[in-house]
Amino acid sequence: MRSLTVRLSAAAAVLSLAPAMVPTLAHAAAPAPDVAWDLVRDLTTQVGPRPAGSPAEARAREWAAARLKQLGFQNVAIEPFTMRAYRRGIDKAELVGFAAQPLAITALGYSGATPEAGITAPLVYFPSLAALEAAPDGSLAGKIAFIDHAMAPTQDGSGYGPYGNVRRQGPGVAVAKGALAVVIRSVGTDKHRNPHTGVISWANGVKPIPAGAVSNPDADQLERLAATGQPLKLHLTLTGQIIDNAPSGNVVGELPGRDPSLPPVLVACHLDSWDLGTGAIDDGAGCAIVAGAALGAQTSGPDGGKPLRTIRVLFAGSEEVGGFGGEAYAQKHGKEPHALAMESDFGADRVWRVITNFAPSADAVKARLVAALNPLGVVPGDGTANGGEDVGAIIAAQKLPVVDLNQDGTHYFDLHHTPDDTLDKIDPATLAQNVAAWQSTLAIVANEPGPIAAR
Repeated sequence: MRSLTVRLSAAAAVLSLAPAMVPTLAHAAAPAPDVAWDLVRDLTTQVGPRPAGSPAEARAREWAAARLKQLGFQNVAIEPFTMRAYRRGIDKAELVGFAAQPLAITALGYSGATPEAGITAPLVYFPSLAALEAAPDGSLAGKIAFIDHAMAPTQDGSGYGPYGNVRRQGPGVAVAKGALAVVIRSVGTDKHRNPHTGVISWANGVKPIPAGAVSNPDADQLERLAATGQPLKLHLTLTGQIIDNAPSGNVVGELPGRDPSLPPVLVACHLDSWDLGTGAIDDGAGCAIVAGAALGAQTSGPDGGKPLRTIRVLFAGSEEVGGFGGEAYAQKHGKEPHALAMESDFGADRVWRVITNFAPSADAVKARLVAALNPLGVVPGDGTANGGEDVGAIIAAQKLPVVDLNQDGTHYFDLHHTPDDTLDKIDPATLAQNVAAWQSTLAIVANEPGPIAAR
């Protein structure tokens, strides 16, 4: 927790850049940046870790609904659904025999389970997912596969796609090769002895095998040991459980605009988190940013009044294990028109780039966005905005326009899905810059009278 003086100084720094963008609200006790800080502080402190489908996630929904009402949101509702959950058990691994030593490991989401006493088997090293894919089918019978890779940090986080496939798809490939279990190098860019968890994408009909991720230093150790040519043997214990029909849900709330008959602007985040940390950057910060910015934009209309359009916030559930909340939102609200969708789910570092999927007919709106964001150090980027997991289903269903406010991801995967995802990793100044960028964007799109066409 940062002191009030630090937080107010950070907010003042952003306000000095764009004083008209972050007004003090009549119904809030602090400027929008402080609203955001208070939200992420209280969510991570009062609720803590929020695994999908767990009692803690249920507490988070109740907390979020109460807080949104307190902040002045209307039509606040918890929208329940059920999903497949994963409950962590005992996670342990150690090399036995040659170079005997413990390894820092975490089970991956939807991992199969070992017996309570664990399993012991030869460990076979693969330098990449492609190397495992090239192995003959059935060649790993009775063995444990270890999949290595070489993820490096990037500002836009683009490495997560290909290297994340080691976690998402690698265990399924190991099944096809006959493996008894699989261990991967964590999908992360840090050098700390913290393993990174995350979900596995098992193909239909595949029986899950035990699957875990070791920390990057432990993966380095396994790489060096494999280079010796000595046979390696691993004792692995992963006793988590897959639970069907677990309760989850979304939380939605609205700040009505001057013309409630117009389609709303949807801003989203996800409320659930992995259990190792407290879900500060993933994605407590995102929920704080979208709610704080929505509140701040309430004075963006004529003469400091409400914006033209309603702003709807979606705190989605169960994103981490498959985007269930976004799918549930689209199923429930798919027949309601939406004006535009946005999502914040990439930490709390500074926004540095704006991308849209606007058609050429909306070039004037895009130009206003670029001009408004420029004083905050945000530049226009190439490519096409896609929104993210929590809004992807509704975007696809309605072909919605999207604005992506890209955050600097250089250090995001140092913390992602680890015990280090905690409040102290959020800088109040960069959180405030995020809120200012989102608020500037909402002030434009929520006051646009006509439809914004998507490409």
